Amino acid sequence: MNPLNHVAIIMDGNGRWGLKNKNSRNAGHRAGIDTVEKIINETIKNNIRFLTLYAFSTENWKRPKKEIKFLFNLLENFLNDKIEDLNKQKIKLKIIGKINFSTRLNNLLRFSEKRTTKNRRLQINLALNYGSKVELIDAFKQLKDNKEVINEKNLKKYLQTKNVPDPDLLIRTGNTKRLSNFLLWQLAYSEIFFEKKLWPDFNEKDYNKIIRKYKNIKRNFGNI
Repeated sequence: MNPLNHVAIIMDGNGRWGLKNKNSRNAGHRAGIDTVEKIINETIKNNIRFLTLYAFSTENWKRPKKEIKFLFNLLENFLNDKIEDLNKQKIKLKIIGKINFSTRLNNLLRFSEKRTTKNRRLQINLALNYGSKVELIDAFKQLKDNKEVINEKNLKKYLQTKNVPDPDLLIRTGNTKRLSNFLLWQLAYSEIFFEKKLWPDFNEKDYNKIIRKYKNIKRNFGNI
């Protein structure tokens, strides 16, 4: 059976779920938080060390300002309510992406990282204002500035996921089959599962079903 150290998830479908069930995209975002908590708990049960969640992309700034404001308020409330619980569970929170929000949210994100920095049970990488193309361009700029040889080893030092193993498994909910500028370098050899369910409908049973399938895949990494 394949070892599973790192799961990455594109949590797609909140807005569509909200419109379908509550006639409100924001209601879908709120419901999605419940799924996040369920998946975190299930990740711990499966002894998975890293979980990367795509929460807000560099392209999501194109959304209506009211929706963006609601999303960030939701994130603030979640961290204010849950950061001590995460810390007690020995969960480390790491933000990938550019922390460039309101002063209040910036401070809260940095506090949350600092508060949980010594934890080792599970590391959650929360991708906020994240875009893989920007990440790669920045990495190449740093290689150039430091006059380092351009190779795979050196480039990895400047990725925002440095010191984190590449995802073994990517799950995207919402019945959409694309990567949407998420971890393009890191996902080169990940097993990818596209799930039809919208994120708020995704549950522990669905998650464990995918994990079982992943563990039984024959992974060749270019070999036979």
